[in-house]
Formats: sequence, structure tokens, C-alpha cells
Amino acid sequence: MPTYIPKATSLDRRWFVIDASGKVLGKVATAAATVLTGKRKPTYTPFLDTGDHVVVINADQVVLTGKKETDKVYHKHSGFMGGMKSRAARAVRAEHPKRLVEEAVRGMLPKTKLGRAMFLKLKVYGGAKHPHQAQKPQPLTL
Repeated sequence: MPTYIPKATSLDRRWFVIDASGKVLGKVATAAATVLTGKRKPTYTPFLDTGDHVVVINADQVVLTGKKETDKVYHKHSGFMGGMKSRAARAVRAEHPKRLVEEAVRGMLPKTKLGRAMFLKLKVYGGAKHPHQAQKPQPLTL
């Protein structure tokens, strides 16, 4: 009996919404990454993008445990010598509140073209409103 490989036309992409207010960042990121990769579906295939879309709301109210608010450091590099810039999580949250969730989810996805395609299905919003009501997203409980 041959192995079943799902076709791109037969995939059923659903939309889920995660309310991150008061939730721990790692829990939100893990749930989002699992849905984005499609590991919750019986048709999961490691080399295909079988995942669903995820909308994360209230990303500015996500909780960091312990002393991560001051001790966790986010790095970026300009590409030039000495171009490393480091910022604490508190500073990143003040300027770009949704970047905390985006970076946490991106780190849990594959580091390939497939992972970048999965990341495009993640939508993060700092407030409680989002423009994806027409897709009828279902709430995802953590």
C-alpha cells in the first residue's frame, strides 16, 4: 500500500485566533508553531506546508516569567563590522510589542524555505482587534 501524500489542492486551511493577554510567551509561541506546522492534523507531512493560519491578539500583554523582562536580550546585526545591536526584552516590548511573539514563533519553525512559508501564515496584533473576521477564525485555547 503506497504512502498517502496530500496534494496542495486537497489541503483544508483553517484560521485560529489566540488571545495572548496574561499568557506566558512560550506557551503562546508553542501553540502557534504547532498549528502553523500542521502537526495537529492527521495529514501532517514533514516536507509539505500543511499547517493552518494563526492570528495572535493582545501580543502586548504577553507575560515573561522570572527576570526575562530585564535579562532576556534580543540581538540583530547590520551586516557591517561592529554592527551587533542588543536590546533587552523590556525595550523591545516598548517599541515593537508584537516582535516578542514573532521572534519566539520564528525560532520554533524550521530554518528553511518551508519554515519561512509557514511564518507568513502568522498574523500578530498588539491590540484586541484584527482584520481577519471574514475568515471566521476559531478560538484556540491554551
